[in-house]
Amino acid sequence: MATEVAAVTSELQAEAPAAAEKQPHKLERRWTFWYDNQSKPKQGAAWGSSLRKVYTFDTVEEFWCLYDQIFKPSKFPANADFHLFRAGVEPKWEDPECANGGKWTVTSSKKANLDNMWLETLMALIGEQFDESDEICGVVASVRQRQDKLSLWTKTAANEAVQMGIGRKWKEIIDVTDKISYNFHDDSKRERSAKSRYGV
Repeated sequence: MATEVAAVTSELQAEAPAAAEKQPHKLERRWTFWYDNQSKPKQGAAWGSSLRKVYTFDTVEEFWCLYDQIFKPSKFPANADFHLFRAGVEPKWEDPECANGGKWTVTSSKKANLDNMWLETLMALIGEQFDESDEICGVVASVRQRQDKLSLWTKTAANEAVQMGIGRKWKEIIDVTDKISYNFHDDSKRERSAKSRYGV
């Protein structure tokens, strides 16, 4: 997926006349990067109090500039979470777009794998590669000392058919053979190690 979008971007730039090359390549929707480092939470601080909006973009050029400079999970300290969500959606269970949703999750013990899965997922999101793209809220890369995690957040957890379609497509995009699982946010709120509801 990443190579397809990169190839399209290269073609567009190569074929366009010099004047047109200066015009940015608009994405279908706006996206926002968020950052949260929970390594040293303040006593009594509410979850999400360290969550910061980093940058909202809507062009291919802005995305590559941001990604190339700083947004690789392997560069983050342990206990950092990095998010890419649709503009206007906060990466919190309480956000109205996420409240009835859940997440597909995959783990990785190798930073290089996490970086690759992260990039492939970002490219698929901004390139609208999912048939159910309106159902997707965003993705979170959670950097941890022992095992990193990537989670794809969706908005309607109870719609099993849609969630299974998203899960299958994501598994193909990130090229994993291990089973990936889906948890409802409501279950996770009630129980830290909630059982997954779906799997592919």
